[in-house]
Amino acid sequence: MVLESAGVRLRPITQADRHTWRRVRQANSAWLGPWDATAPSRSQAQPRSFAAMVRTMRREARAGRQLPFVVELDGRFVGQLTVSNVLRGSAQLASVGYWVDEAYAGRGVVTRAVALVVDHCFGPVGLHRIEVAIRPENASSLRVVEKLGFAEVGYARRYLHIDGEWRDHRLFALTQEDVPEGLLVRLEQGVREGPGARDPQQSQE
Repeated sequence: MVLESAGVRLRPITQADRHTWRRVRQANSAWLGPWDATAPSRSQAQPRSFAAMVRTMRREARAGRQLPFVVELDGRFVGQLTVSNVLRGSAQLASVGYWVDEAYAGRGVVTRAVALVVDHCFGPVGLHRIEVAIRPENASSLRVVEKLGFAEVGYARRYLHIDGEWRDHRLFALTQEDVPEGLLVRLEQGVREGPGARDPQQSQE
């Protein structure tokens, strides 16, 4: 599945992205470090290779539990966006996490990418609710959910293990009923557009 709008393109991540992904991540280690998910010391999680990460993501995608995308701008790899924790049954919800190359921050890339994927989730995927968890210190990522009209629904203390510690997160959500016209239409109409802030580094993993 490929999603596109105004030069922003989301496509499935593949093993062929290995070298570009490593180069971009290494170049942005200081930029992304404060927002990167980490493994608690007592967990069984081990550092994974890119190949293992992609295999896991694609297996989860085949099982219907995840949608892993590369984010491109005008054909260039600039980040990653993942729909994860897909829960069916009576919930029909999922979470969205993302990161972007610092060189492309502040261009609305992530805002448009999130709008694209939310519309896809509310359309063909058939989900009803999308959630985003953001550290209170991540002003750039908070600006994205503000522009897109996500509602703040809670505050979770020590919610995720980020940058070596359990970190508090502000919780945001959007349902199908909130955007009957579609989130991309809302964005393009500038319903909640404001003076530009920098794009997010990362919301969650």
